[in-house]
Amino acid sequence: MLLKIHPENPSPRQIKTVIECLNDGGVIIFPTDTIYALGCDIYKSRAIDRVAQIKGIKKEKANFSFICSDLSQLSDFTKPISNEVFKLMRKTLPGPYTYILRANNNVPKIFQSKKKTVGIRIPDNNIPVEIIRELGNPLLSTSIHDEDEIIEYSTDPELIYEKYKNMVDIVIAGGHGDNNPSTIIDCTGDEIVIVREGKGEI
Repeated sequence: MLLKIHPENPSPRQIKTVIECLNDGGVIIFPTDTIYALGCDIYKSRAIDRVAQIKGIKKEKANFSFICSDLSQLSDFTKPISNEVFKLMRKTLPGPYTYILRANNNVPKIFQSKKKTVGIRIPDNNIPVEIIRELGNPLLSTSIHDEDEIIEYSTDPELIYEKYKNMVDIVIAGGHGDNNPSTIIDCTGDEIVIVREGKGEI
């Protein structure tokens, strides 16, 4: 299904359609403040299997992120973070950043690599934020790549739908996506390390 949702004022009825799909173990494609992402409920293991299959990767080795609605969800899934890291997150989020933090035992085992870390995003986009608020827990998220050598990421939701309509349950059309991924910041060590420079200014 191609579901058009207004990016500024998402309709509660349409959000409810997405929630019902996620609760049934569905897989969706949705807009963020950077690129379009593939995702599902973090507690639906079969849906996670499907996401890994679509991406063509082993889920144990996948670098999936959690998309949260706000910073209050952090303590549910991460070990305590320093004041320095918290201040940085509060200053930059919601925004185009992915923070790698140390995971606690609440993170489903499937996401815990040997390093026991988790990537956290709070995008500056009302659609995923409203979905997560209604769902009550984060979404698993991974970016959608394009086979085009020049354009690394697909930006047009209708073209994304044509490509993925037989693989996912819902493609949310919330306007054109960006072609620049999030900036990844690793906060698991003593120093804060920039892993990838993306849309977020450093």
